[in-house]
This record gives sequence, C-alpha cells and structure tokens, in this order.
Amino acid sequence: MRVAVLALLWGSSFLWIKLSLDGGLAPLHVTVVRCALGAAVLLGLARAARQRLPRDRRTWGHLVVAALFCNALPFLFFSIGEQTVDSGVAGVMNATTPLWSLGLGLLLRTDRGLGPYRLGGLVLGLAGTLLIFAPWHEAGLASSGALVLLAAAVSYAVAFAYMARHLIGRGTEPLALSAAQLLVATGLTALGLPFTAGSGTAPSLTGVAAVVVLGVFGTGLTFHLNSRLIADEGPTAAATVGYLLPVVSVALGALVLGEALSVRVVVGMAVVLAGVGLTRYRPSSDRTAARSTPFRARMTSGVSSTSRMPRPETPATCHGDSM
Repeated sequence: MRVAVLALLWGSSFLWIKLSLDGGLAPLHVTVVRCALGAAVLLGLARAARQRLPRDRRTWGHLVVAALFCNALPFLFFSIGEQTVDSGVAGVMNATTPLWSLGLGLLLRTDRGLGPYRLGGLVLGLAGTLLIFAPWHEAGLASSGALVLLAAAVSYAVAFAYMARHLIGRGTEPLALSAAQLLVATGLTALGLPFTAGSGTAPSLTGVAAVVVLGVFGTGLTFHLNSRLIADEGPTAAATVGYLLPVVSVALGALVLGEALSVRVVVGMAVVLAGVGLTRYRPSSDRTAARSTPFRARMTSGVSSTSRMPRPETPATCHGDSM
C-alpha cells in the first residue's frame, strides 16, 4: 500500500507542474515555491524528530552543489520542458536518470566495469530514449523542450555521484540533511526572481493549488515517506516505486489532461525501463550474499549498494522526480 501511495505522489509531480504552468505560473516561480514548501515541510519534520541542521561550513558547501544539481536545475528544467512537452513524456524522460548515472560512473571510474547485462541495459535504455525522441519522424520529440527534460535527468545523475562522495554517510541525519538541501535550493532559485518577468496576470486558483500540492506533497512529504519505506522494507521497495513513476505520470497525463498516448512513447518507455532493469541486474552470487545478511547490517557494511538500483530519491533530497 505504501509503495502505491508513494508512486502516486511522486508520479503525479509532473501533472502538478503542468497544471501550475497552465495556471499562469512561470517555470522559475514554480521551482522557487516548490523548493520553499518542500523545505518548510522537511524542516518541520526534522524539528519534530529533534534532528539538527548541519553546523559545519564544509557540509553546507557541499549542500550548495547538491542543491544546484539535485533540486534547483532539474526542478527548473522540468518546469521549462513541460511548457512544450506533455507531462507523461516528462515522466518517461526522468526514468532515464539511472542510465546517465551508470555512464557517468564509468566515465569517472567510480563504477564497476560493464558486464554483458549492464552493457545490454545501457544500449537498450539509450535505444528507448532515441525511440521516444524519434528525430527521423515528423511527429518526433526532438525539440528544445524535450532536450531540457533530458538535461534534468543528467543533472540528477551528476548530483547522485557528487552526493554519494561528499554527503551520504557523513553523520548528519537524512531528514535534517534534506531539509537543509531544499533550504539552499530555495535560496539558489530565488536569486533568479528579480530577472524573471511575470505574465502580467494573477495565476489561477488551479495553478496556485497545484504548486502547493507539488511542494507540500510531491516534494516534502514524499521524501519522508520514502525514507521510512527504505528503513522499514529496504531499497528494493524503493526501487519498485522508481519503476512505477513513469507509468503513473503517463497514466495521469492521459486521464487528467487528455494527453495523447502515443504508441511510440509507450513502447519507448517500456524499452527504457527494461534497460534500467538490466543495468541494475546483480549476479546470483551477489543476491545470495545480500539475502544472507540482514538489511540494516548491509547498509552499514556496504554489501548492499543503492547505486545498483533505480533510485526514486537518495537520502538527501534529489527530489520528487528522480528514480
């Protein structure tokens, strides 16, 4: 039940972005409000849990980089992209994040080598992405909006690599760390407000309601639910949520917004998810070792690695949209 609720909350983020934009809010306004409300929720939860924000300058410095690539840029990119691209397609583009994470890990030599399954998954996932873009087709999605959405997925991948090296497992409680990260993201995105022209008209009630839901539920509350899911049931449950996100986004786009269900996009989504699954494949010997060790022990000993699965979120909020 929790997996379904979490998938619905996260997968609906793309719907709320689209409704906010259609309601008269500019992409940057959506991003700032989303970060601010998400930060407010997490700060309240952290206070209730008696978790303190980081106090050392080094951590805050790393949080600036993490907030830029994990929140400010991708949140803004998704809002910009959805001005011209369907919300369902945005969800599918987001699903390519693990592929870019693998490619970046290989480039930086922080990931293990490519076996036949991972290589096949990478090729299959990129083929699915190409199928969705269909640059050879008149009705393809090779537009600036789609490329911006893809840039958001790449930004998440950069953030995952940076956070794994500089923030995760450094002694700060995840809830407080995520609250601090979204607080920094709010400040970063707010810097652009003086340079953003408004539409000249007040946003509609639907637009305001959508961005509030996006910030409170799609950005703040979902992190808390996801962290509880990982703590109680382990990363496999969180990975299941990640696979459901694009399915939810496509379904909601079609049912609520009347977005066309292109066969090419649906097939491309299936190919991308199959590719992601192959890149996260573990040999039977690894699975046997993981099953023989309790989950909490694996989390502290390093036997289990979340880098091998699609991540809806990392412990510090790479939030709302990422697998």
